[in-house]
Amino acid sequence: MIAMTLAEAGAHLTRTNPDFAVEDAMIRGTQFRVFKNAPANLRALFQRSAAMHDGGDYLIQGDERWTHAAFCADANRMAHAMTETLGIKPGDRVAIAMRNCPEILILMTAVINAGAVAVMLNAWWSEEELDYAFEDSGAKIVFADGPRYARIAPLAPARNLRLIATREAQDGQVGPTYADLLAGASSDAWPDTPIDPEDDFALMYSSGTTGHPKGVVLTHRGAVSSIWTWAMSLHLPPLMAPDAPVAPPKKMSVMIVTPLFHVTATHPMFLLSHPVGARIVLLPKWNADDAVRVIDAERVTRFIGVPTQSADLMQAAARVGSSLATLDYLGAGGAKRPAAQVLELAAAFPNAVIASGWGMTETNAAGLSITGPDYVARPGFAGRLLPPLQDLRIIGDDGQQVPLGEIGELCVKSACNMRCYLNKPEATADTLRDGWLRTGDLATVDADGYVTIVDRKKSIIIRGGENISCLDVEGALHRHPDVAEAGVFPVPDPRLGEIVGAGIQMRPGAATTGADLAAFLAEHIAKFKIPERIWLRAAPLPRGATDKIDRRALRSECLSNMAAAWARQA
Repeated sequence: MIAMTLAEAGAHLTRTNPDFAVEDAMIRGTQFRVFKNAPANLRALFQRSAAMHDGGDYLIQGDERWTHAAFCADANRMAHAMTETLGIKPGDRVAIAMRNCPEILILMTAVINAGAVAVMLNAWWSEEELDYAFEDSGAKIVFADGPRYARIAPLAPARNLRLIATREAQDGQVGPTYADLLAGASSDAWPDTPIDPEDDFALMYSSGTTGHPKGVVLTHRGAVSSIWTWAMSLHLPPLMAPDAPVAPPKKMSVMIVTPLFHVTATHPMFLLSHPVGARIVLLPKWNADDAVRVIDAERVTRFIGVPTQSADLMQAAARVGSSLATLDYLGAGGAKRPAAQVLELAAAFPNAVIASGWGMTETNAAGLSITGPDYVARPGFAGRLLPPLQDLRIIGDDGQQVPLGEIGELCVKSACNMRCYLNKPEATADTLRDGWLRTGDLATVDADGYVTIVDRKKSIIIRGGENISCLDVEGALHRHPDVAEAGVFPVPDPRLGEIVGAGIQMRPGAATTGADLAAFLAEHIAKFKIPERIWLRAAPLPRGATDKIDRRALRSECLSNMAAAWARQA
């Protein structure tokens, strides 16, 4: 058999495999390619996937275990409890605020099955940030674990929130708690509430350049399109490398280590696990030594984390002498891997496919992919679009496509894309144009379709895979009475990729230190957003031709004197 190109393999599958047949459909006034025979919505996907699971463990966290049937039964019981006890109706928004644990996945599935919308709140947010999300989303019912319950409780009266305790928050609470609702549910049958492919299924927040995070509205069609794209991608390698050795088939077992309020964990890991018959192994908090132990004990085959976690995992495995022999896929998402790390991982784990993906909350995590020898040979590339639904172009400031190899803004069009930004029609109109999503990433593409991301148009810092808005941090800094002006920018970091830096002009006579500012910020923004390098100065910050703060010039000034000038290291 002759090896096919990526495009040829994609076309072959859509032509010969009915599961991946494609047709055109009008979605919100724009024509897109869609999967003709994919499930119509996520609940249908869950139901259709039951046959893919063998009755063994499906969801695992420590000693807690569910089969796929037991997981779906718990999710359905909770869906019935939501509608019967809590009065949740189709389209209602239900907030979920907790660290990674089985209840997140059960609750997310229950909300979906009930035809409602899951509002996935960042577990690291401060009380102030959570308050904004409740105002923005309009969610009135919130499921929260212990730390989040304590943080949200003071907001409940003013926001008219019904707060449902989960995990350790249930101790001493007068119901209904999560356990009460599950125990009192009337049925574990699949709900029959109608769900249209274009109905919303989730609201997930993404940091943007406007300060406050943007609520990204995701539909059933968008999520199913992404999941089916990845399911199809598993059939591509044998067509593209037919002479490659074929390993004996084994049960796919996926370890989730990134937060389940982000699409990297929810979409290509949890949601994809259903149709491909994979097991899910949860790690509640990142610890590389624990990850090595659990990978070996549970025979995990697939690991996707931010680049920092891959590096941590490699070092931890070397410390204890583990080869992580069961791993056959080691992927990265959320941030770009350093090129040197790609080669190190390939050497350390020769039996694993080293891979990287690029996607956004706004694309339901769909986007670019690069794997295996291709990635080792091109470690600086972001990858190529996975077929068959997505289109790509690189545009200049005039909105026109630039020639091959030239830098412009990366734009993608597919049925995977979001419906809108909640309550932000101007931001939506600026980002979505005729079905094309402007990503804010500056990139090049070559004749073979390989994309290289070179910079960001957006004022965003990616710290260990977590997006941080510079304007968000600047807004919090400006609330301090001694701060005259602040400019926030990324600082290179060998472990996290980037950390937050800030150059600050202090008011005359101010005695406030960097440590004082960090303590002040802890009351207003999440810990991961607090600058870890702070430069205090009396002089005004550098400005550009339009009189705006020149972040690049400020960053250059501060970093050139990093060894002597930084005021605080967290």
